Parts: sequence; C-alpha cells; structure tokens
Amino acid sequence: MLFYTDTITPRLQYIADFTAQEILQEPMTLTTDKSAFLAWTGPKINYSATDFSESEYFIQATPLLFETGIHPVTIECFEVDFHKAFFQTRGDFPFDIFAASFYLLSRYEEYLPHQKDEYGRYAHTNSLAFRERFLQLPLVNIWLENFKKSLKSKFPALALKRKTFSFVPTYDIDIAWSYKHKGRLRNLGGMLKSLKNGQWQQVKERWRVLKGKQTDPYDAYEWLDALHLYCKIKPIYFFLVAQQLEGYDRNTPTSSKALQELIAYFSVVYHIGLHPSWKSSVSADNRVLGEEKEWLEVIIERTLEQSRQHYIKFELPKNFRRYIECGLLKDYSMGYGSINGFRASVASPFYWFDLEKNEATPLQLFPFCFMDANAYFEQKLTPSKAYEEMVHYYNIIKKVNGLFIPIWHNQFLGTDPMFAGWREIYELFMKEHIYWDAYSF
Repeated sequence: MLFYTDTITPRLQYIADFTAQEILQEPMTLTTDKSAFLAWTGPKINYSATDFSESEYFIQATPLLFETGIHPVTIECFEVDFHKAFFQTRGDFPFDIFAASFYLLSRYEEYLPHQKDEYGRYAHTNSLAFRERFLQLPLVNIWLENFKKSLKSKFPALALKRKTFSFVPTYDIDIAWSYKHKGRLRNLGGMLKSLKNGQWQQVKERWRVLKGKQTDPYDAYEWLDALHLYCKIKPIYFFLVAQQLEGYDRNTPTSSKALQELIAYFSVVYHIGLHPSWKSSVSADNRVLGEEKEWLEVIIERTLEQSRQHYIKFELPKNFRRYIECGLLKDYSMGYGSINGFRASVASPFYWFDLEKNEATPLQLFPFCFMDANAYFEQKLTPSKAYEEMVHYYNIIKKVNGLFIPIWHNQFLGTDPMFAGWREIYELFMKEHIYWDAYSF
C-alpha cells in the first residue's frame, strides 16, 4: 500500500509502521512524491490537507504528527460506531486515526504537567481514557478494526492479513514465601509482631510452616506448574531481586539458596523477567537497575531482555530510557498500578516513542490490563467480580485479535486466608477459557 503525505516525520513514520503491522502485517511505503502517488493504481492512502481523486483513501491530516514539541492539546471527543474518537476531520474516515492513535500510544499526556498518585506515579484520573470512560477498552484496536473494514470497502481486492488472539499469563514474584527462607531475625520479628497484635492463627501457621508441617501460604508454584501443563501454556515470571531490603522492596533475600534454585528451575521451564525494584526506579542513575539485572543473569545463565517495574513505578521518559541503556528491550509495565484497564488504550505490543527526543526506540512494550492487586486492593472487588472483569478483558481483546496479559502474584494463588477464593477463580478462568481455546479448532 502506498501512503502519501506532504512531509515524512518521525512521528508519522512511527504510527504508519504500527498501523501497517496491525492491519497489513507488512510495511507501507511512504512517499512525498505527488506524481508517483497519482500514477499508482493499487490501494493508496492520502494523508494530507486536500484530497486528489476518488481512487484514493483520503484522511485529512491534523497537525500533531508534523510537530516536534510537546504542548497541551485540545481534545474534543465524539462517537463513531458507539465508541469514542477525537481529532475529527473530513475524508473517508471520520477522524484522524493516525494522530489519535499516536497521542494514546506515545502517552503524550504523561509528558504534560499532571497530578501524581500517592506513590508518585502518573495518576490514572489524569488520563483522557478515564475522563472519557474508555479506560476499559482497547480503543486503538477497535479503531483499527473499523479502519480495516473501511479500507476493504474502498479497495475490495486489498489483502488484509488476519491477526490472531494471544494470551500470556504473567506473575510478579515480589515475596516468594510468606515465612520460609527469610532468615531467623525476620521470622522472629514477624512472630513477635503477630503476638503483639493477638494474631494467634498467624503465629501457629508460621510455626507449622517453619517446622515443615504445613506448606507456606505463598507457595503456589507446583499448583501453577500443573495448571500451565494442563492448559499447555508458557507464562513469564518476573522476580523482584532487590539487593537491599527496604521500603517497598521486601523480597526474599537474594542470598537465599532456595530463591536461587526456584529462579533457576523456572528459567529452564518458563520465561524469566526482571522485576526492577522501587529503589531502581527512583535512584539517580542506572547502578541499582544494572546490579539487579546482572545478579539475575548470573542465576539464569543468559542475557535478560524482559522487565516489569515493581509497583508499576515508572516515569516517562526517564525509566524507559534506563531500560534501553541496560539492554531491557521488552517491557511489561504499560498499565496502571491503581486501576485495571488499558493505559495506552491498546491490546497489542508496540514500540516506545520517546517524545522528548522525537524518535522511535527499540524498546517494545507489552501492555497489561488486569492485575489481581488492583482488583483486590484498589477496586475492592470480590473474587467473583474480579472473575467477571477478567472475562470482560478476555472477550474484548479476543474480539479484536489482540494480546491479553494479566498480572498475578503468587500470594493470591496460594493458601493465605486473606486471598480465599482468588486461586479458584483463576483456575476457573484458565480452564473455562484458555484450555478450551486451545482445543476449539
């Protein structure tokens, strides 16, 4: 497909590449040669101020993709096929889908002055998706599905390759065990705290676990192994390996031989990623992040590329630039740590565009839309309501042939009474949806 524009900019090239991958699964050729464009007899898109002929697909361009700076953008939403859209223009499509998609994917609004949440993160309440009530939808994918239909109507002979739905379960291992392998001092301190608070059941449970008479309540690993085997699926485990246990980084000590053996085992069977610590996200340089990556690489005996930030604590563009510098080129942090939904309004992998430098980067982002901790702590959902929410995301992403990535933590899937019912709804979801999907051909 030939794509005409007056000026080829980094922003336009980026979103054209993304769009082509999503709807064609092959590159589009961009040109500024009007004569060559007019002479082209195949499918073609005119993205400029004026249309030329009836044989083209015309989208009137708005300014965003031809700019280099970052400034507040006036956005007025309206509805197209019962879904929100913005940057309304004239032509064969009712709005500038390229500029609107770029605005959402680049996280343009996160570069503008905004309120932070209690953890110093970009607050989801700032976002256009939250204000306009499309946070629970992969809006970019929905737009692209409509765009494909419109292109096909204009060019009936156009071959559009169909993408397939995919599912990748992911687990954040912040604290590998509740009681085991923490060392005598931490266990003694925990027991004394439980005694002080009158938590006799916890005292009894800790004692039984440490004596080997009961399974640690956070130990869901064998159960997960069986579930993955049953569903024939490969998950990704992200391990928090903070070298200093302080603040929000209270993982099992990396000196623990049991933790090292657990990671080594998973690295043989599954995919492993780094869960960069809170400290790494707020430190002045890359030293902390580099140390954590190096430690994990020694354990798994190979180079790491995958990461997801602990507490989803990242700031644009600082933290994403650090990932690139450290060689972490596949990141799974694009989502909110305060609410479930689509932070970038998309359910497809995409490359990060550094707005300040005005350039595409090699960092590939894999967005998530559901996290157990959000459902439990932030949204106060019961297990049954969380199941319904997860099924909603599964269905809407499957409809647009996108990528569904949920986040679970081992403590939700163990036997801790605090999370009673969560293990059961996850197993139900996996067996009713993922297992049957694999055998529905």
